[in-house]
Order: sequence, then C-alpha cells, then structure tokens
Amino acid sequence: MLRMILTSLIAGCLAMMLAEAAHAVTTARYPYCLQGRSSPGWSNCNFATRAQCWAMAKGKSLTCVSNPFYRRHHR
Repeated sequence: MLRMILTSLIAGCLAMMLAEAAHAVTTARYPYCLQGRSSPGWSNCNFATRAQCWAMAKGKSLTCVSNPFYRRHHR
C-alpha cells in the first residue's frame, strides 16, 4: 500500500513538472504579451509585433509587455 501511494505521489510530481515545462515553451514563442484582468501573468503571449498586441488591447483594460521568456534566437 505504501509503495502504491509513493508511486502515485512521484507520478503526480512528474506530471506537474512536465506541464510547467510545456507552459514555458509555449510562452517563449512570441515576444509580446497582453496583461490585465482577462490575461493574468504571462498567459497570452501570442503576438509577434508590438502593433499586433496593442491592436488586441485597444478598448480593453489590457496592456502590452515584453515577454521575459522569449529568446530572439530560439528554435
């Protein structure tokens, strides 16, 4: 029983670590992010240009920020 609990605990921790790594990869693809109530943190980093980001933010309580996870020479 103890072995089953430990195995489940380890599997859960590994799944959480992999999910976090996948999130970091997806947020690193584009250099600009929307931020505000509807886009907290680095959850909406889908903009290749600042103009695209501002066009989406216009008229909403959102702002555009540089994506700290973006690397210009990433693959």
